[in-house]
Amino acid sequence: MPSLLLRTAVATALAFGALGLTQPARATASDDVHTLRVPDGDPHERSLAPRTTEPFSMIGVTWDDPDATLDGTAHVRTRSRESGEWSAWRALETDVRTPETGPEHDRAGVRGSTQPLWTGPSDGIQVRVSGSELPEGLRVELVDPDGGSDAVHTAVVDPDVVGPAAGAPLAARPKVTSRSAWGADESLVKDPPTYTGATKAMFVHHTAGTNDYTCSESASIVRGVFLYHVRSNGWNDIGYHFLVDKCGTVFEGRAGGIDRPVLGAHTYGFNTATSSVSVLGDYGRTTVNSAVRASIAKVAAWKLGLYGIDPTGTVVLTAGADNGKYKSGQKVTLHRVSGHRDGSPTECPGKNLYDDLPEIRTLAANAGTLGAPVPESAGPGVEGLPESAGPGVEGLPESAGPGFEGLLDR
Repeated sequence: MPSLLLRTAVATALAFGALGLTQPARATASDDVHTLRVPDGDPHERSLAPRTTEPFSMIGVTWDDPDATLDGTAHVRTRSRESGEWSAWRALETDVRTPETGPEHDRAGVRGSTQPLWTGPSDGIQVRVSGSELPEGLRVELVDPDGGSDAVHTAVVDPDVVGPAAGAPLAARPKVTSRSAWGADESLVKDPPTYTGATKAMFVHHTAGTNDYTCSESASIVRGVFLYHVRSNGWNDIGYHFLVDKCGTVFEGRAGGIDRPVLGAHTYGFNTATSSVSVLGDYGRTTVNSAVRASIAKVAAWKLGLYGIDPTGTVVLTAGADNGKYKSGQKVTLHRVSGHRDGSPTECPGKNLYDDLPEIRTLAANAGTLGAPVPESAGPGVEGLPESAGPGVEGLPESAGPGFEGLLDR
């Protein structure tokens, strides 16, 4: 019998070798994120040969030093768990940065990283990373948002309407799928949110990766981004305040209250006093549909409207860090609704989404509510406000009222 087992083991190893595969191996694991260490060595080229892995649906690459950047490229191939076929090589975006201020900046275990890529159900990878000087401690992050014994799959969203933290809104609050509805594991969020002063601008992002997903998968993608930001990046919570899928569904992002000025982790150098919305997908080549444009506009109109801000205006912000585009302390004039690339050296949110921002600003202005009172001020900072999970507001009516052109930014 031992001889038979030995022959079986040898045959299995030879079969993997013939296919160019190695057997599953991981450095660390949880129920929903598995990691594979990329061997150190060559400072310019590192790779992982094709191998079978634990199941995953999202992939990214991280490294030890959160302040280091990957000055180069990271490409991955993945094997479909359904068909067994390998994908083409796909590039990972490398522009993720640690928050420049707040407790999250010095949080233990924070890592540098690429953007995550949604792959769909997969069980094999191949990785190639190259650059002028690669950071140490490279590892591949395999995220399975539907794995784990405590995975949450909730379809019901219970409205829980509360008064705005800043003032009377100038536009109706949009429908938002709450954290509980998309399945955020709140036990992973260890620290309470940090609040800043009044929200002065909103940055528009895309998650990059792929547009080849169904909208029924959107909650899983949001869960995947959350797990990647928390377990792989080492952040306290998902970095974005809102996320939007290609069908226009809006998801609540970072906890703390969608109507409150929560410090995010989205635009390095300009996270303070700003909000963010990220569209699931890559809009460098894919065009943006009307549902996505409308949802971004509704979020921007409502969020900025809490402070009496015209979304078609501009604002002067101070860079909070040297980010490769601006120096720390530099005064920068930005649109109230800006693209990620306006604040940081990145292609995000992709050429097509970026080119649609003027139309989105106009749509946001036209989403204002006729006769809504203008707040007396932009609203003070709210340090010390009680922690809130930010309720979902599914089912609230959408506003079709005229815009609020000409209102003063208080």
